Amino acid sequence: MSVTTYTVTGMTCGHCVSSVKEEVGEVPGVTGVDVDLESGRVDVSGDSPDDAAVRAAIREAGYEATA
Repeated sequence: MSVTTYTVTGMTCGHCVSSVKEEVGEVPGVTGVDVDLESGRVDVSGDSPDDAAVRAAIREAGYEATA
């Protein structure tokens, strides 16, 4: 299992966190999503989830990510 950290910009509230967790959690291979609202840090754990799919899920939630 691996953990990849992304920095997500634009999150301002708990709803934002929930949206990111929900979208990223649906990506195949993702087993866990930990979001820190204050820093914008999103730790994605799993069995080598596809980076492009994780980024697309973050965009689907309405945000941009850098790794």
